[in-house]
Amino acid sequence: MSMNMIELTGINKIYRTNEIETQALENVNLMVEKGEFLSIMGPSGCGKSTLLNIMGLLDAPTSGIIQVAGVKVEGMKDKELAAFRNRNLGFVFQSFHLINSLNVLDNVELPLLYRDVSAKERRRLAEEVLLKVGLSHRMHHMPSQLSGGQCQRVAIARAIVGNPEIVLADEPTGNLDSRMGAEIMEILHKLNQEDGRTIVMVTHNEEQAKQTSRIVRFFDGRQVG
Repeated sequence: MSMNMIELTGINKIYRTNEIETQALENVNLMVEKGEFLSIMGPSGCGKSTLLNIMGLLDAPTSGIIQVAGVKVEGMKDKELAAFRNRNLGFVFQSFHLINSLNVLDNVELPLLYRDVSAKERRRLAEEVLLKVGLSHRMHHMPSQLSGGQCQRVAIARAIVGNPEIVLADEPTGNLDSRMGAEIMEILHKLNQEDGRTIVMVTHNEEQAKQTSRIVRFFDGRQVG
């Protein structure tokens, strides 16, 4: 029996300012199976990133129920949520979000600082994932010394260093040329096929989306296909 890693039921997200309210997501019902590689597509401003942030528990819906890795997250305190995210979710963003004053190894170790992991073990795990993304030879470089593609590999290594079951990627190839983009996709496919990680990716790239197990399309905050 396949298990759903993410279940969204009746998700609405409304942003209110003094004059206007904007419905970013409208009645979204979405199941992501364990081991699935799902692409979310749609025009800019259609709610894709909002949806990913809600899946990743970085943002709360206005209404609706979220279940991640079999756990209903309603009523969790911020601290519990942060610990749950750290254990179960890895994030990859379009603009890498690396800390420029830290070298590659230290950037990758960051998620482990919030866990009870010794310095030696942190280093071992970070070296292991850097090997996996082909960057062992760049461990002591600073982000400014790397290409965009290398920075994104560091970001992926950081996302998986804590061994989360779910990786959420928001336009992971958006800032990269096509060759580097293809390399990043290859790494994501490996994480999915070899490690069995569940991946949800927001993308504008139809070609890359077609390589994943399923495409969900959004338009104006609604799921249209």
